[in-house]
Amino acid sequence: MARTPNYNFERQERERLKAQKLAQKAADKAAAKQAAADAAPPKPPTDDQ
Repeated sequence: MARTPNYNFERQERERLKAQKLAQKAADKAAAKQAAADAAPPKPPTDDQ
């Protein structure tokens, strides 16, 4: 006999997995941005006199 669907739980699980995926993507993007900033040569000082 088939189980009765638990729509609320299934929706919550989909949303949880989606949020987890988005958080991981944001963390990876932030790490890549930090790595790019560290790898970039420092800007020369400007003389605004």
